[in-house]
Amino acid sequence: MDNFTYCSPTRYIFGKDTESQAGQLTIGMGSKNVMLVYGHGSVVRSGLLDRVKKSLDEAGVTYTELSGIDPNPTDDRVYEGIDIARKKSIDGLVAVGGGSVIDTAKAIALGVPYQGDFWDFFAGKLKAETALPVGTVLTIPAAGSEGSGNCVITRKEGLHKISLRTDFALRPKFAILNPELTVTLPPNQTAAGIADMMAHIMERYFSPTTDVEVTDRISEGILKAIIEEAPKVIANPDDYQARANIMWAGTMAHNGICGCGRVEDWVSHAMEHEISAVYGVTHGAGLAVVFPAWLTFMANHAPTKPAQFARRVFGIINHDDKSAALEGITALRGFYLSLGLPVSFGMLGIATPDIDLLVKKLHENKGEVIGGYYRLTQADTYEIYKMMVNGEI
Repeated sequence: MDNFTYCSPTRYIFGKDTESQAGQLTIGMGSKNVMLVYGHGSVVRSGLLDRVKKSLDEAGVTYTELSGIDPNPTDDRVYEGIDIARKKSIDGLVAVGGGSVIDTAKAIALGVPYQGDFWDFFAGKLKAETALPVGTVLTIPAAGSEGSGNCVITRKEGLHKISLRTDFALRPKFAILNPELTVTLPPNQTAAGIADMMAHIMERYFSPTTDVEVTDRISEGILKAIIEEAPKVIANPDDYQARANIMWAGTMAHNGICGCGRVEDWVSHAMEHEISAVYGVTHGAGLAVVFPAWLTFMANHAPTKPAQFARRVFGIINHDDKSAALEGITALRGFYLSLGLPVSFGMLGIATPDIDLLVKKLHENKGEVIGGYYRLTQADTYEIYKMMVNGEI
């Protein structure tokens, strides 16, 4: 186990009707004049936005709205938000929605106090240390952004989708988690969120660091819980307890606890970011295509941890590491298919992927050799992308 520092300062408020506490929580994070960030019509149609506004009004918090945030959020909306926030003397942000809304709010929060271009942080020119406080009301359990210091934004020019990771600066001050708010999610969106949260765990789990048994067992336990609860949610969207377990799993998957004491990987996310940047696919659906292909490559090059994953998470009984790993990949792919998720480019609706472009952009953004678990060259990532064409081992 490696040395590590772990701090998760986000205050989680979990359960029914908890959005009614948004106003007092916003005051508690030191904000009285906030930007209220949200997506399109669902939070309006459900009445959630009105309930949040009522809570802010009752607490004496004023707000300016920034609406219409799209999936795979782009830099233009961040620039718009920064400009409005400065003109309105905004002192905090409240994001009502899923990961795209929360990430947009985080990027705005980072950009307001900085006098240069907020993209400097995403380009790696500066370390993110100062930001306006952000609070969240989560509606889609998937990205885990409600409890992490991470933020993903796509720069429209050149279609560069970059993940910024911070220890503390962008961790939300509070996260309101009401499972009832997820009941009306379409099955495909619920399934994509499940693939996303599983990927957040697996990016940390597949590590070259040894002797991290406690962190491994935490990760395996959450993965097994997701696999058990996910079919219940798909079969019965009104199952509150299953919804609650999935929502909490999504937060635990990405608040850092599954990465303590070890090197992390994150190649699969980087590879998917290029797919969604170029083709506009849903992030979780893209991850369901990428991860089995990445694991298949690893079964042939570094099978030890994939074999452990197969045995402990899917109960595979096989003494040979490569064979166990391949059986585990088959089980993972079968699980994704059972939720209605794609496992190939074709199932994503991408008939002829431009793999050369994807590889080029991936290594331009991430470096010549990438990966924490196993170091990958351009030839390696090309091979992994090729495996995604048919989605087979």
